[in-house]
Amino acid sequence: MSVRFRFAAIVFTVMQLGLAGCSSTYYLVKDAESGREYYTTRLQHSGDAITFKDGKTRSTVTLQNSEVTEITRDQYGASTGAR
Repeated sequence: MSVRFRFAAIVFTVMQLGLAGCSSTYYLVKDAESGREYYTTRLQHSGDAITFKDGKTRSTVTLQNSEVTEITRDQYGASTGAR
C-alpha cells in the first residue's frame, strides 16, 4: 500500500468517527393521556411502552401511550436549557 492510500484511509476513518460522535437525534415525547411534554435524545422501546431520560428533569420516564416527534437541536436546547 502506498503512503497516500494509507493516509487517505486514516483520514476517512477519523472523519466518519467524528461525524458519528457529533450527530444526535432529539425527540419531543408527548404523554397522550396527560398532554405533558418531555424532551430526550434516546428512546428505549419495550413492548408498547417507551422509556427515556427527560432532558429537563433528568428523571427516567416510562410511558405506555405516547406520541414521539423528532425535533431539531435548537428546539431541544430551547426547551431544556441545554447548550
